[in-house]
Amino acid sequence: QVQLVESGGGLVQAGDSLRLSCAASGRTFSRYAMGWFRQAPGKEREFVASISRIGGTTYVDSVKGRFTISRDNAKNTLFLQMNSLKPEDTAVYYCAASGLVTPVRRYDYAYWGQGTQVTVSS
Repeated sequence: QVQLVESGGGLVQAGDSLRLSCAASGRTFSRYAMGWFRQAPGKEREFVASISRIGGTTYVDSVKGRFTISRDNAKNTLFLQMNSLKPEDTAVYYCAASGLVTPVRRYDYAYWGQGTQVTVSS
């Protein structure tokens, strides 16, 4: 089992950058594929990016070239570097962990953090 705690959210202007972190408990962080999701008010939670146990990454089209997901297995930490932020990126961002090799759907992730708010003003 793994517990996840996100941090790094905040209020920024369009074009600014933020770096989200997700600290994981336990000694088995490296065994999990990790993902970032976001949920805007009134909308479904949507996939943002994922990283496999060995570092392979996947992104939703709307963030490609702007966001970078990475992980530091020695520090049990997941990151999401967000550049060139847009108002439509405003949402609560969640990190999640999956025991599957290649999680695809939201429901492939068994463990979730509590979320961190990102607000981008125009």
